[in-house]
Amino acid sequence: MSVTAIDDELWSAVGDPIRRQMLDLLLAENGGTATTLSEHLPVTRQAVAKHLGVLDRVGLVHARPLGRERRYEVDEAQLARAVAQLTSVGAAWDARLHRIKRIAEAIQRGQG
Repeated sequence: MSVTAIDDELWSAVGDPIRRQMLDLLLAENGGTATTLSEHLPVTRQAVAKHLGVLDRVGLVHARPLGRERRYEVDEAQLARAVAQLTSVGAAWDARLHRIKRIAEAIQRGQG
């Protein structure tokens, strides 16, 4: 996967630390509601609901009705896609940094 194939909305969604915590909680608990998640996070239930909406729009979670609330579960296929993109970008940056290091070392040898 090339760096240009990155899904910016997906990255924006997982770029927020609260949303990453939410994904961790949903995975650990095999799902949850805005109310149950808000008990473990430093934000209000309303903020949790908004964050869940972002995660839902990019397909990282899916909801189903549960009484007056909605129960959210992680879409593991979409999460795997996000991980693949992160891995791709990480590899690309490793290669860039390696090239920068070689250039810096060549410059340093030339000055020494």
